[in-house]
Amino acid sequence: KMSSGAADLRQRKKQNCMESDKMAPEERNKENSKLGRSPKYMLIQRFAKLFFGCLAAVTSGMMYAVYLSTYHERKFWFSSRQELEREITFQGDSAIYYSFYKELLKAPSFERGVYELTHNNKTVSLKTINAVQQMTLYPELIASVLYQASGSEEVIEPVYFYIGIVFGLQGIYVTALFVTSWVMSGTWLAGMLTVAWFIINRTDTTRIDYSIPSRENWALPYFACQVAALTGYLKKNLNCSAEKFCYLLVSASTYTFMMMWEYSHYLLFVQAVSLFLLDSFSLAQTEKVHEVYKIYLFSLFLGYLLQFENSALLVSPLLSLVAALMFSKCLQMNMKKGTFLSRLLKIMYIYLVLTITVTLNFLLKMFVPHKENEHLLKFIEVKLGLNTTKNFTMNWLLCQESLQAPSQDFFLRLTQSSLLPFYILVLIICLFSVTQVIFRRICGEPLKETVKLEDGRIGERPEIVYHVIHTILLGCLAMCLEGTKYLWTPYVCMLAAFGVCSPELWMTLFKWLRLKAVHPILLALILSMAVPTIIGFSLWKEFFPRIMTELSELQEFYDPDTVELMTWIKRQAPVAAVFAGSPQLMGVIKLCTGWMVSSLPLYNDDDLLKRNENIYQIYSKRSAEDIYKILTSYKANFLIIEDSICNEVGPVRGCRVKDLLDIANGHVVCEEGDSYAYSKYGRFCHEIKLNYSPYVNYFTRVYWNRSYFVYKINTVISFQS
Repeated sequence: KMSSGAADLRQRKKQNCMESDKMAPEERNKENSKLGRSPKYMLIQRFAKLFFGCLAAVTSGMMYAVYLSTYHERKFWFSSRQELEREITFQGDSAIYYSFYKELLKAPSFERGVYELTHNNKTVSLKTINAVQQMTLYPELIASVLYQASGSEEVIEPVYFYIGIVFGLQGIYVTALFVTSWVMSGTWLAGMLTVAWFIINRTDTTRIDYSIPSRENWALPYFACQVAALTGYLKKNLNCSAEKFCYLLVSASTYTFMMMWEYSHYLLFVQAVSLFLLDSFSLAQTEKVHEVYKIYLFSLFLGYLLQFENSALLVSPLLSLVAALMFSKCLQMNMKKGTFLSRLLKIMYIYLVLTITVTLNFLLKMFVPHKENEHLLKFIEVKLGLNTTKNFTMNWLLCQESLQAPSQDFFLRLTQSSLLPFYILVLIICLFSVTQVIFRRICGEPLKETVKLEDGRIGERPEIVYHVIHTILLGCLAMCLEGTKYLWTPYVCMLAAFGVCSPELWMTLFKWLRLKAVHPILLALILSMAVPTIIGFSLWKEFFPRIMTELSELQEFYDPDTVELMTWIKRQAPVAAVFAGSPQLMGVIKLCTGWMVSSLPLYNDDDLLKRNENIYQIYSKRSAEDIYKILTSYKANFLIIEDSICNEVGPVRGCRVKDLLDIANGHVVCEEGDSYAYSKYGRFCHEIKLNYSPYVNYFTRVYWNRSYFVYKINTVISFQS
């Protein structure tokens, strides 16, 4: 029975495809004959529109990539720096990613390089890790293969090739946003406005300025391509060849996105929720939505196999939701229409899906062994106020700016560029229109096969409804965590640009206002050209001089103390030495020197998180003996104290590293409403600099400058109290 239902579904899809392919030319010919235009004239006009639109999209992407490259050169003086000085510009986790790219290029063969990464015991002391799986190093694998296969060794330096790929992907990102807005509005003027808003609000649309090798900079361009293809796929009356092309592009980009970023399945879960709501209110073709669900399942399965049986994908909410949706669909297909049970199932559909999703996810977490991202769930509990903790790592994460609510400056910047006001206007109009459509559907009124401009029903277009739901869900995330604004703001640019350039949106508004003095269709067409033109000129006048000033100013990034430290390590430290210090500094040491370290700036592994907390104790009020025992337990030979952390004067008291350590260690005493740190030992990072017993018995200072103090950890000592 189920197989016959699936066969009927496939037969209907084939018939629909054939009908739409036959009907489309006939409808166009009728329309052309009414307007007195020949089919040849219309074909040339459509081709010209498509050609110049594609040319504008590609040009926008290329210009943005060149802009990023030029800005990066001006900011860091990259071409005039030595290799060591260039590498220091990679900070924190970025340094780790680039260091593995270097190791792949140094390996005698690609296969050997991959093996050494998957069985890596030369990065973290006393720990063998599968770096490819744990750090999602597929971008580095691809970059190294391309660099060697293309014969670029004699043409371009590895670092330029690496950052060039990332900047190129950002160009694809912008092109995909351009195309999405163009497909939705029907005019590439919307794409131009999208790109303008994206670049002007670059501080809030991308992290490329701060962290070039970060996973999202590799992954989000593929997600943007997936969204562009999905937008086209959801459109009504799409011919078969265009539908197949969009389907294949959605499939390829979804899988690639999942391989590039460990948190990609969470973003796809948000997208799946958007499609689920779209389908629940019967605002899109159910067959198309369920084809996308199958793409999710295939990508999860393939990702699980190729990511070394990554259990995080099995317990992901995306898998549970899609499985629940497919199961509910099977129930509906196997029930006779019109029966009491089928009607009850339709009413309880959303509740049924949510119940199955939660139950299935709970069961999977019970039976599938997993450790990945447990700290993420604990963080969410504390963030929502469901729990309190003194744990250093949790409190440190809560203090990070990216994990706090967005500041007023964020909304002020979006308002100054006119983006936020127009986004709110477009969102309100679309939401009201969608609400009207849902109400009509509840009353039993079917959706129109083709929505014409004079209908003023923009809420009946499934691709528009999808983007409205999607930006609302991403907006809710961005209101809770500022770091997720980079997922939301690009689609705010796209939706706002589509809205002001869409005659349908203005027509929807005029239908409600019931304009009679002016012909509404004519006014809608005029406004869809005039409003974006005025916005474009005002943005050009105000922001173009600022962008040109950014590119013309020579900024200087120079850190002589770090350069001196790395030079000393390479010249003086033994090859087998292990260094201990803050995780961010350890990432730079690993990249610039290749020496082994005791911790890394990564937050997806419980053991590494525990190591980071233990190593940070060098900034706490604990005894020299305690610190010595911690460091020697990780086989560390050298300890590096950073003056910037030891003497940190943070803007928020209680969020400095030393404050969080005092709270975690129980060294905070509260009296009469005031809190202060108390311990019988002084702060270790201060006391060790004074060179008195017992500190000199455990540690010997071997190097120092204005920012760093390096101590050798003594192997033979006499313990003193």
